[in-house]
Amino acid sequence: MLTIFYDGDCPLCHFEMAHLKQYDQDNQIELVDIQQSDFDKLYPEINYQEAMKVLHGVYLGEVLLGLDVTKRAWSLVGKGCWVAPLSWPVINPLSKWGYLRFAKYRLPISALAAKVFNLGSKNVTIPKCDTGTCYAKDVDNRR
Repeated sequence: MLTIFYDGDCPLCHFEMAHLKQYDQDNQIELVDIQQSDFDKLYPEINYQEAMKVLHGVYLGEVLLGLDVTKRAWSLVGKGCWVAPLSWPVINPLSKWGYLRFAKYRLPISALAAKVFNLGSKNVTIPKCDTGTCYAKDVDNRR
């Protein structure tokens, strides 16, 4: 199982997680909103400040960061071909650079994209989780 720690206050992040979960037929991905009030207590191994800078994930006990989380997630749901070019020699350094710039400015970029593309509205189903942890395997009634 891959656990992804994402910024629930970021509309684009929400959108990508909702899109990703549409393909997760085998429930291989658990989503954790780092904005939940007790995040530090529930996940002391993940530093909130660092998680706000770059996407964090845990897969088979290993911490993944940034595009490595994205590539693993899409590969697990059978869509690895969508992100494979991010690993190609010429594209890899550019994609890492681009990701870090996006991550740094994701909130204003996301706010603009949400307004332009109406993200977070009835056009995009974004799961709301009372606990901040969505799609856990042991939960039958997903929100």
